Amino acid sequence: MSQLRAGFYDLTCPRVESIVRTTMTPNLMADPTAAAALVRAAFHDCQVGGCDASILLTSAGAITSEQESDKNFGIRGLNVIDRVKTAVEFWCPGVVSCADIVVLAARDAITMGGGPTIDVLLGRRDSRFASNAQADSSLPPATITVPAMLDMFKAKGITPEEGVALIGAHTIGVSHCVSFVNRLYPSRDSAMGLVYAGRLGLSCPTGNPVLINNLTVVANDNTNLIFDNQYFRDVSSGMGLLTIDAELGVHPATSGIVALYAQNQKAFFDAFTAGFLKLTSHTVLTGDSGEIRRSCGSLN
Repeated sequence: MSQLRAGFYDLTCPRVESIVRTTMTPNLMADPTAAAALVRAAFHDCQVGGCDASILLTSAGAITSEQESDKNFGIRGLNVIDRVKTAVEFWCPGVVSCADIVVLAARDAITMGGGPTIDVLLGRRDSRFASNAQADSSLPPATITVPAMLDMFKAKGITPEEGVALIGAHTIGVSHCVSFVNRLYPSRDSAMGLVYAGRLGLSCPTGNPVLINNLTVVANDNTNLIFDNQYFRDVSSGMGLLTIDAELGVHPATSGIVALYAQNQKAFFDAFTAGFLKLTSHTVLTGDSGEIRRSCGSLN
């Protein structure tokens, strides 16, 4: 983390942050749902060996793309990253890493959605390797328990308050039926409100994996295009969509934090900012490690 710093590109690409923001704006205006996709892409990239843009690599040679992992089902928004990289390369060829662009894009998606303004540190370099097997083992399932989630974040120096806030990124975006039908069938999860379960059942009428329509999605919360604290209000009302969402609201280690964020959006934003900075700075490649890819999907 010490080798990451604010203003890393001040001499080599001083306009990089404005280039990223200017390129992303029309993309998010055309598809507001892309904001959640970019945040998810960053989180999934950082969770597998640190934020090194490994998630962007396509399969070739010894590389089996992380995008092929079941844990990355539905991953998208990577085309936006490619467009940003093209714009940055035009102005500053061979200077800015895809890893930094992934983090900047997620940061800007959060801010544009109404979330906090985060001054991220830069200087990451890109991985020369990716593995779908590594993604399978590193990315948490939708059914992760609260203790396992807290341990996962603790290993990165992230506090319970920050970890709960990071899960609060579910305040934007959607989830596929396959991620939560285990809570509906063969019987309703008692932590899920009856009316809410009935509404979900209309969108996802079966738990049979063969019959599940993977094109069907459900909003993560009632304001899923806005980065706010609605997620925590929903969780507090028995409308947490995924297993981890529901458990956060009732587990003794996290229920008080959920209640605080449901009432105090600033507390949520402050903790999210601190957690985001830690997550995106953990075990990154810097200095002479890795490379600066010319194209995010392939090695130089």
